[in-house]
Amino acid sequence: QVQVMESGGGTVQAGGSLRLSCTASRHILTSCTMGWHRQVPGKERELVSSLSSDGATRYADSVKGRFTISQDNAKNTLYLQMNSLKTEDAAVYYCEAGYPSAGDTCRVTSVIYKYWGQGTQVTVSS
Repeated sequence: QVQVMESGGGTVQAGGSLRLSCTASRHILTSCTMGWHRQVPGKERELVSSLSSDGATRYADSVKGRFTISQDNAKNTLYLQMNSLKTEDAAVYYCEAGYPSAGDTCRVTSVIYKYWGQGTQVTVSS
């Protein structure tokens, strides 16, 4: 079992910035995918941004140009830099880490095991 933990949430005014951090008990260098999702009450969890082991990044259309995903392997940490925050960005943000089967690399694994953190609240005031 991999433990995933987010931090960095808080309250910010619209137009402001926050940086979320995510660490995992298994080094993120061995992950196949790392990502940030968010959820508001009554809605499904949605992908905000993801980073694959081959370096490919994805962003939801609603955050393109404002959010940046990155990782610091030396610190075993995934980040989400959120700029120009809008009230509609308010949500609980979850970090997801995907790892290959034991002994496999991401290229050959037949399954990716996904682990989630407990979430960090982001509140954006108008």
